[in-house]
Amino acid sequence: MEDKSIFKSWVPRWAIIIILFVCLLHSMILLGVYTSNVTYAASFLDIEPEDLQFAMCVTYGTLLATILIESRFSSFFPAKNYLMAVYSLIGITIISSAYITNFSVFLLMRVAEGILMALPVITIRQLLIEQFNTKNAIIIGFSFYYGALLLSTPFIMNIAVWFLDHYDWKYMLYVSGGLQVLNVFLILVTFRGHRITKKIPLYQIDWMSYFLVLISILCGAYFFVYAEKKYWLQSSEMVLILMISLITGGLFIFKERLVKRPSFNFEVIKYANLRIGFLLFFLFYISRATLSLCHSAMFSIWNWDPSRVAGVQYINGLGNVIGLILAAFFLMKSVSTKIIFMIGFTLIAIFHFWFTFLFVPDIALSDIIIPYILQGIGVGFLFVPLILFTTSSVPANMAVSSGIVGVSGRFWGSTIGFCVMQNAMVFLNKKHFLKLSQFVTGENPEAQQTIASTTQSFIAKGYSADNANVLAMKKVFSTISKQSTLLADMEIYTIVGYGLVVLIILIACNQHLRQTMTLVKSKIWIG
Repeated sequence: MEDKSIFKSWVPRWAIIIILFVCLLHSMILLGVYTSNVTYAASFLDIEPEDLQFAMCVTYGTLLATILIESRFSSFFPAKNYLMAVYSLIGITIISSAYITNFSVFLLMRVAEGILMALPVITIRQLLIEQFNTKNAIIIGFSFYYGALLLSTPFIMNIAVWFLDHYDWKYMLYVSGGLQVLNVFLILVTFRGHRITKKIPLYQIDWMSYFLVLISILCGAYFFVYAEKKYWLQSSEMVLILMISLITGGLFIFKERLVKRPSFNFEVIKYANLRIGFLLFFLFYISRATLSLCHSAMFSIWNWDPSRVAGVQYINGLGNVIGLILAAFFLMKSVSTKIIFMIGFTLIAIFHFWFTFLFVPDIALSDIIIPYILQGIGVGFLFVPLILFTTSSVPANMAVSSGIVGVSGRFWGSTIGFCVMQNAMVFLNKKHFLKLSQFVTGENPEAQQTIASTTQSFIAKGYSADNANVLAMKKVFSTISKQSTLLADMEIYTIVGYGLVVLIILIACNQHLRQTMTLVKSKIWIG
């Protein structure tokens, strides 16, 4: 992709950067359009929140599998025709989603969107990186791209809240699809039609490996998302799904180890930095999953309306931007990788310890601003360095495989992170609820006095004695339920905080972390 004349001569460099950045925003839309308002999207499709979580895993998991074969498609077609076709199909799938209410059909659409999300990213991102005539082009390009992804949730959520206040949900999907039409127009006007890569026949695509790894990923995601709801291995369905995931994954590994030209080169596992990077990505995403508990408390405990929660997330987004800028500066100055990781995880640990004391029945926005922005800074500070660290130690001919490892760390970290938080909340919530309920059902004089006074307040409003007593008990147990949730949140945040302290110590003691990283400029960078 070294031929920059893919763009027409009249297009200035600053316009090229803006156009390519706009074209990359489709990832924000596909990832954020349904996660922006989980409750509404779930009710629109008549599904449970975990069903929507699985749908997101389907999209991301399909993207992960498609990376194996993406280069075959982008090398076979001229870039202009290829990108216009992909963005046209993305627009069609998004608009079609507005008319789908059947969950099974919706999942098939998410598979299609995962494939389409993977196809243009590498080509567009590499073209973006080439626009920066500096040795730090990869750092700048990656910071732009991943900054957009990190900001996708607050950005799309605020748009979603506005649309839900003024229009029907479908109109948001119409606008999202319309943005793809803009991408097609921009490419049509500014791109030349010639080829920028060597043509590789499509018959060389390893479809067997693709379907094996796709089935393994989707079955694995299904297991972790639904395991708690279906009682883990007590369910024959969960046992079957886990077996299918392990068998297809094993067959994929066996096949790739035997063929002469594998889709995934397992030799990358020999590189210590890649193994460490995968583990750090995995732990990073698990620690990041706790932010969902904070957002849940905003809705269910503090009773904040969606527009306020959406606005608050811009605070976290501001932290992401600050973190990305600081990380880019540190990378350009060749600061030790070990120091970058320690600072980033320390910020996230501080957020967890600080927020432990903020899980109270009521709170002001001013109380959460500092820890909330610190979490954003920590995430932004770690994101790009983790990607570059994971992939830069591997030779250029293994760049695709190293990139897949990085994406795998993020995918399984977010999927298993959701599973860990879900199971931890159910277990701890139940434990605290049962313990606190004993003080209500027993002969505790304070509890009885509270129930009696609450009953009298309902009687004063005109309820009968029996109905007032029932309503009083419901109110008391609702208070206990909220308190149990807060205690569970506190416990999880404390445990994760101490876990991050242990991780920081291990990073400080690790001898495999390079002092700086060598950035390999390859046309097949994957993030």
